[in-house]
Parts: sequence; structure tokens; C-alpha cells
Amino acid sequence: MSLSPATSLGHYKIHSQLGAGGMGEVYLAYDVRLNRQVALKVLPANLVNNRTRLYRFEQEARATSALNHPNIITIHEIGSCVDTVFIAMEFIEGETLRNKLKTTRVEIEEALDIAIQIAAALDVAHRSGIVHRDIKPENIMVREDGLVKVLDFGLAKLTEKKSEDVDSEAATRPEIRTEAKMILGTVAYMSPEQARGLPIDARTDIFSLGVVIYEKLSGRLPFPGETTNDMIAAILKSEPAPLDEITPPELQRIVRKSLQKKADERYQTVKDLLIDLKNLKHDLDFTAKLERSGKQTKAEPSKPAQDQSIHTTSSAEYIASGIRQYMGVFTAALAVLLLGALGFGYWFYKHRSSTASQIESIAVLPFQNSSGNPDVEYLSDGMAESLINSLSRLPKLNVKGRSSVFRYKGKEVEAQTIGADLNVQAVLMGRITLRGDDLILNLSLEDARTGNRIWGEQYNRKLMDLLLLQGEIAHDVSEKLRLRLTGTEQQRLTKQGTQNSEAYQAYLMGRFYWNKGLAPGFEKSREYFQQAIDLDPTYALAYSGLADYYGFASALGLLPPNENWPKAEAAANKALALDNTLAETYNPLAAVKLYYYRDWPAAERYFRRGIELNPNYAEIHAHYASSLRSFGRNEDALVEIQRSVELDPLSPRFNSSWGKILFSIRQYDRAIDQFRKTLELDPNEVMAHEFLGYAYEQKGMQREAIAEWSKALTLRGASEQASTLERAYAASGFEHAIGALAQEQLAQLNERMKHGKYVPASDYVTAYTRLGDKEQAFAWLNRAVDERTGFVFEIKISPVYDRLRDDSRFQDLLQHNGLMP
Repeated sequence: MSLSPATSLGHYKIHSQLGAGGMGEVYLAYDVRLNRQVALKVLPANLVNNRTRLYRFEQEARATSALNHPNIITIHEIGSCVDTVFIAMEFIEGETLRNKLKTTRVEIEEALDIAIQIAAALDVAHRSGIVHRDIKPENIMVREDGLVKVLDFGLAKLTEKKSEDVDSEAATRPEIRTEAKMILGTVAYMSPEQARGLPIDARTDIFSLGVVIYEKLSGRLPFPGETTNDMIAAILKSEPAPLDEITPPELQRIVRKSLQKKADERYQTVKDLLIDLKNLKHDLDFTAKLERSGKQTKAEPSKPAQDQSIHTTSSAEYIASGIRQYMGVFTAALAVLLLGALGFGYWFYKHRSSTASQIESIAVLPFQNSSGNPDVEYLSDGMAESLINSLSRLPKLNVKGRSSVFRYKGKEVEAQTIGADLNVQAVLMGRITLRGDDLILNLSLEDARTGNRIWGEQYNRKLMDLLLLQGEIAHDVSEKLRLRLTGTEQQRLTKQGTQNSEAYQAYLMGRFYWNKGLAPGFEKSREYFQQAIDLDPTYALAYSGLADYYGFASALGLLPPNENWPKAEAAANKALALDNTLAETYNPLAAVKLYYYRDWPAAERYFRRGIELNPNYAEIHAHYASSLRSFGRNEDALVEIQRSVELDPLSPRFNSSWGKILFSIRQYDRAIDQFRKTLELDPNEVMAHEFLGYAYEQKGMQREAIAEWSKALTLRGASEQASTLERAYAASGFEHAIGALAQEQLAQLNERMKHGKYVPASDYVTAYTRLGDKEQAFAWLNRAVDERTGFVFEIKISPVYDRLRDDSRFQDLLQHNGLMP
């Protein structure tokens, strides 16, 4: 009797029935304790007292819960309520493979992908000593995102050491001994030994999987029959009809080998089958890519055979001469083939060696989030960024920076296009799927010159294994790039930083929000960095992230600097004490020394140490460049900013910083060109619009300056101020327009201060400078110097404040506050 909706079994509330079968009824239910949907498999009440059925029901829960794999359904618990026994398992949104076969045509690529996932699940089961015994389309679920789940281990058989537990139980459970002699399973998918009731092992699942693959490809069973006996006879005696010619020959071979009637002639392990399936998928992907790129070569037409003169001779002479003739041809041909083989071998060896030595640059694209859940975005972004950071520690490898590669996020771009854009030789692409605790990552490393695939792999892990996976990926990628690493470099590459998976996930979430910069959500980065520290107080990278948060907020005046620079310093020093090899830590430390202590020599030492540890860290090169500019070392500054742009060529921020340096050294034409290039990369880059306006102002291009400032204000959400600027310019000209804007900005600053909000003194300095009020400008400038934001180094060199520069108070202020070289 079916359970009605709203019925409760313990802490599970029934919603609706999903299906029913010989092993039980399945319901969609809600777990009120953990607030999640589950599938409940309920043993019918009339079978609870059937010891064999109850044993098989419990066996399913035991067998499945012993397995931990994304392609195997997760069992939450087995329980009972009054006279009802049930298994609580994950609820899978999708359809059975049987239903999929009924409603849609399964293409070869999809069939292959499904087969690979089933084989991966069986590989884990077999290595755990469990044989499924009932692989069929009804027991295979396919989710909307393509993830496959193997269900129903109710007929599972334990092997090797696992069977010892069953044997000991069988001594006291006669129904179990009887069951061993029964033919269990679904006839159409049984192996010959299973159909005959003989002892079976893991190879029976290989046969069943072969039947499933055959059916997916052809739409029919390999061993059909009108009755059960007819099917068994076909399984034992008949050969399956050949698959269609469109099926790749290698796939036909794989299916034939899986369906061999003698177990010894089949694949001996499902791992071997899995390897062949993956290799075939790799070959098909490679061929498809060649076809798309139009590079598939065609066989040359054979040349007509030359005429042979046949003389009339005796049969013996004819045979002898024929042998001599063909022996000569054969010998010559063999010599040519040998020489050709040797030549090709030498060419291949040299080509392979040169190719291996040439893969010295790579772009790691943001991983595609295939989970359909935006909350997983932090993981797909974070894993890619972590891999970028790990690989960038290798001095022999040029790794393009985050900003450049993340410009391709969500876009379908060929590897060759990316290679040309970023000047790299290899491109790594990834696709991540997370459902519950099941994590699947598909990686593909492609040659950026040819578009050919160098390597691909699918990683199936639990979320708790994320840390180990990150190190494994970094190691695998470095191997495929054929990098020759020292022992120290190898350690730096796979260094974990924490053993706590939850701490690592919190850190990734922190970086996800940190990378938002001034966008909403930035402040959340502090919460997640702190959470990572709480979970693992020895996690150096989390302290480094916290130092970045406080340092960035203090330098820009987002938080009161004098209160927050000490927090940045404490976090950075803690990170340094835990691990002094992290380049990321030296960047905020340099900021503390420069802006808080005004100790330029110490700051420069930290900059250089960070660059020494990671020459590919674009962020520290850009920060060092702006600092060098502040102390008049303009050529050095240009070298450093160019290096940061080489590492991260599509970064709007670094390109804009390059323009700012050119602006500050009064190279206005070059600055204008650089800002325009930046806006081609990102039309919404606020800093580029703002400073392009300043450059236009210095060139006397007032209309253009007003237009750029208006765009910057609009992008900042200050559209009213943009309107004020444009109206005032149209009515009264340039000076009146910037004065009107400054007055409006002052009014807003005063309003914010009245409500107790922190307002950087530097904002007042800029407004009063625009109004030409030197007294107020200097009054607020002294407060800005005491506040210790990064602004004072900006005012020291920026042409915007030239009208203050001829006042003796300006130089005195710089001299007495450690702002001079």
C-alpha cells in the first residue's frame, strides 16, 4: 500500500511517490532536520517479515554507503519507523537511462560519456569488493547537467574480504545460502555465467555494461527474445548483430570485447575498459577539432601501376624470375621504409623534444560552472585562480594573470584566438560540476598554436578532497607541460597551506569577494578570510588575504587608515611567521611600510622579496611601479608596470595604472593613447575615464575632459553629479563646471560626516583644490597626511595638484612627513 502525501517517517515528510519496483517503493520526501529533499526507498510492509527481501534491502544500504563516488548515489541512512523500513538517499533530478532511450536519440559522443561515467562508478565498486549484478538502463540516472548516477545495489555481491562478513552471516541465515544458488538480476542484461547460475565476479558487470552500451548505440538489445528462455538461449549461444557502420570501429571493438561469452576473453577489469573508453573519447574529440579547423588531411589518390613486360618462358623460369623481381622490389621497398622510419623517428624525437621545451607559457581560463548554481561560482573561479597562483610560482613558466584570463569567462573562444591575444603556447580549460558533495572537474590542455588537444582528464572527487585535488591538478598540468622541476619547485607547486578543506573553501570565497574590488560585496572578503583563520589558525594564505583586505581598504580610505593599518600589519606578520615564502604576503607588508610608516627603503625590500619569490605575480609589479613613480624613479616605474601588463595583458586596472604613470610624468599624449587602449579592453573602467579626462584637461581639450568625467561619475552611480557637470559646462564653461561639481561634492561629503560616516580628508583636498581655495586645501591636506592613506603619494606627483605646488607649505609638508626620497 502506497504512503500518502504528508505522511511522516521519523524526520522525513512524504511528498509524492516517484516509482515502485520489486525491491521497494520510492518517494520524494523532505528531511525536516537538514532542510533538504531526499528520496526514500521503502520496503513494502508485506515484505518486512520476508527475511530474504529484508536482507537484500539492508544489503543495498550497506553496499552503497560503503562507496564514495560522484557517479554513485549517496545513501544518507537506513532507518525504520513502526513497521516500515526505509533507506534515505540523495534525490536526483533527472531521468533514467531507460526513459532517455525512449524519448531521445543518444548520440555516439553522449553514449560514450555515459559509458565512461558508469565504468568509473563500477571501478570504484569493484575495487571496494562489490559487484553490482544488475546494471541496466533502469538503474542508471542521467541528470540534466549530464552527470550519471548508478543506483540500486540491492543485488550487490561482496567479493574477496568483503565476502567474509556475508559468509559468517550466512552460517546463521539459511535464506542467504539459498539465494546464492538463485539466478538474480535482469535477464536481458545478464552475463552467460550469471544466466547459468554459476559463480560470478566483477566481469559480469562488464558484460552487462557492454549490453547497455550496445543498446544505447543501436536502440535494440544484443540478445533479444520473446521469452525469458529465448533471451537466456541467445545470451549463451548467439552473437549480437553488428552495430551500424557509423559507430567508430574502435567502439565496436570495445563492445565486442565486453560481450565475450567467456569471462576470460572479456576485459578482465573495468579499469581496462574505462581506459579504452577514455582513449577513444580523446581521439574522437581530437578528430572533431581537426574537422572543425579544416585541417583534416585527405588521402592522396593512388597512382596507376606501371606496365610490366611478361616474356614467354617456361613455368619454372617464370616463377624464378618473378621471385627475383619481387624480392628486389621488396628489398628496395623495405630499405626505403626503414630509412623513412628512422628519419621519421629522428624527426619525431627532435620535434617532441623541441615542443616540450617550447611550452613555457600558459593561460588558465576560469573554469566553467556547469552546476547551474551561482553559489558555486566562488569554487569554479577560486580553483582556477589557485592553479594560476600555484603555476606562477614556477620561474620557468610564464602564467598569464587573473584579470586577463577572466575576460574570457562565459565566452566560447578557440584556444588559437586566446594564444594570439595573450601570446601563450598552451591554454587550460576546465568545467566544474558540484552536486551536494560530489565534485567533477573536466580539464583540457590545448596547444594554442594548432588548437590540438595536448591532454585531458576528468577528476571525480568529494568536496572534502578539494585540497588534494588542487595539488594533484597542479602536478598533472606541470607534467603535461613537460616542465623539469627541482625538488624545491615541486614542493612549491603542490604546497597546500592547510589540511582543512572547509578553511580552504572559506579562503576561496574570500578571494572571490576580494576580486570584486570596490563593487558591492568586497567587505564580505574579510568575513571569509577570518572564517578560514578560525577553522585553521595556521593557514598563512588566509592571514595574507586578511592583510590584503585591511591594506586595500586603508590605502583607498574605505576604512579609517590609522585604525586599520595595524590590523593589516598584524595579519601580514602572522602570515610571514607561518610561511615566509608566500609572495602574496610581501605586497601588503610593503604597503604598511610605505603608507603607514613612510619607510620607503623597507617597503622596497618587501617589494623585491615578493618579486624574487614569484616573478609572475603581476599585482606586486604594478604596486611597485606606482611606488617607484612616487619617488621619481620614472624609468624603473615604467619597466615594472610594463612587466605587470606583460603578465596580465588584458587587465584594465594594470593598463590604466600604466596610463596614470605616463600622466604623472607629464607624457600626456602617451597617457591618452594608453587610457584609450584600456577603454577598448573595458569601456566601464572608471579610473581610465577619470584620468583620461585629466589628461585631456592638461592638453586643453576641455569638452573631451567633461565628457570623460561625466562617464566616470555615471559609472560610479553619481549620475546627478554628471548632470550638474554637463549643464554647468554648457551654460558657463569649463571652470564654472568643475567649480559647480566641487561644490556639490563638498555638500555630499559634509552630509556623510554629519551622519557619522568616515570620509577621507583627501576627498576634501581635491574639492577645495578645484575651487581654488588654497587655505582649505592645505588644512585638509595636513589631515590627509596624518590619516596615512595612499593619497599623499598621489598628490605629491599628480599634475592635478600643480596649483598647490608653488606654495612653500607644500614642500615643507612633504619634507617633514617622510614623503621625500
